[in-house]
Amino acid sequence: MSVQTSTKDACCVPGPFVPRPRLRGQEAEQRLAALTRALGHPARIRILKVLLAKDVCVAGELVDEVPLAASTVSQHLKVLKEVGLIRGEVDGPRRCYCVDRAVVEELTVLLGDL
Repeated sequence: MSVQTSTKDACCVPGPFVPRPRLRGQEAEQRLAALTRALGHPARIRILKVLLAKDVCVAGELVDEVPLAASTVSQHLKVLKEVGLIRGEVDGPRRCYCVDRAVVEELTVLLGDL
């Protein structure tokens, strides 16, 4: 059973929403390709959905939510973090993750521009 982390004592507190600059042309196409590549595995989509539902999550909780080995979840987190969809912080023995909602909004805008 997973434990929901409150943002009060969370180690990865979502910051204020700051919209990202709108990309155009080839730059927008490259960014959209990078973001969609990062979402190209069902486990990464599941991880993103879990993080969106919880706001903040400790890595151990993600392993409980996603039926994969901890090392596999870690690799998927790395991919999502590299494109900026999630942020991660180390707080003592905990690794905490949260979604960068501005990047999710950027993805929505880029998809809407298709």
